[in-house]
Amino acid sequence: MKGVAKKRFTRVVITISLLIIFLAFGFLLKYYILYYSPNTTYTESCIYISKGSTWKDVMDTLRNSSAIKRVARFEKVAKRERLPETFKPGRYRIKPESGNLSLVRTLKFGWQEPMKLTISGNIRSMERLSSLLSKKLDCDSLSFIEEFSRRELMDSLKLTKETFISLFLPNTYEVYWTITPNQLVNRMKREYDRFWDGERKKRAKELGFSPVEVITLASIVSQESNVADELPVIAGVYLNRLKRGIPLQADPTIKFATGDDSLRRILRKHLEIDSPYNTYIYSGLPPGPIVIPPVNAIDAVLKYREHNYLYFCAKPALDGTHNFAATLSEHNRNASAYHRAINSLPKR
Repeated sequence: MKGVAKKRFTRVVITISLLIIFLAFGFLLKYYILYYSPNTTYTESCIYISKGSTWKDVMDTLRNSSAIKRVARFEKVAKRERLPETFKPGRYRIKPESGNLSLVRTLKFGWQEPMKLTISGNIRSMERLSSLLSKKLDCDSLSFIEEFSRRELMDSLKLTKETFISLFLPNTYEVYWTITPNQLVNRMKREYDRFWDGERKKRAKELGFSPVEVITLASIVSQESNVADELPVIAGVYLNRLKRGIPLQADPTIKFATGDDSLRRILRKHLEIDSPYNTYIYSGLPPGPIVIPPVNAIDAVLKYREHNYLYFCAKPALDGTHNFAATLSEHNRNASAYHRAINSLPKR
């Protein structure tokens, strides 16, 4: 009897042990499926969670993105991990076949995917720049304008309202979508210092200019021609005029003074506008850049072409290139040829 009881006891123990193992395996399998098994689609995608979003907004964003296969499973893990109270705004890349826990941790700890922010040349104002930035980043244009207009900030950077735009150099930068206006300014200051560290700063000093003055002149040069090879020559013309105390008489500064970006022709009435940007009336450089100049225009000023030209005028071929002149009489002949070519065009 003792042997039979012992066998029965052994069978019970084995059965219970197998049942425990089976239940444990089932629990682990369920846990794995819920937390670690792939629950995102096979294609990579990005989601954007704005500042001020609610948990409902987050879930709506995930549903609309179609990035998650089983939304209910994700939300179950999210609530267990307290994600509704801890998620961070940002631009997130959802990797293919990721598990729920991986995605939860990404949103919980703010593991954002950096983005490419391109600041192009020829932007004419901080208002325009603010508008463009607000379309690319998680911040409205007013917040950018307010930050860019802070007197304490401008003073700390030794810039003015007119020269603040010189801080922004055309390039493509890697930033987070949620970067704040102040963080962006700090980033631009680091890039500015890096750009002007070394040879460029040395060359500017040799010319007797500060970096801001170089950028101001480059902004004018960049608006005079689309032909890259002409930029150093045009820079040389303006530097010759500055050295001799001759007003720059740069039409792009007149256009800037009018505030009319659509202006096609500069008329005599425009030359009489009383503005510090009117380089027909006031000698020297204007108070600040009239656009964000491309880098090749900045380098064209630093490496200007040495010559004796004081004037330039579009060629009568109307191909975008210019004739250069050392004397006013020569320039007047070039200008007459250009105007004849313009007047001979068919009337629209």
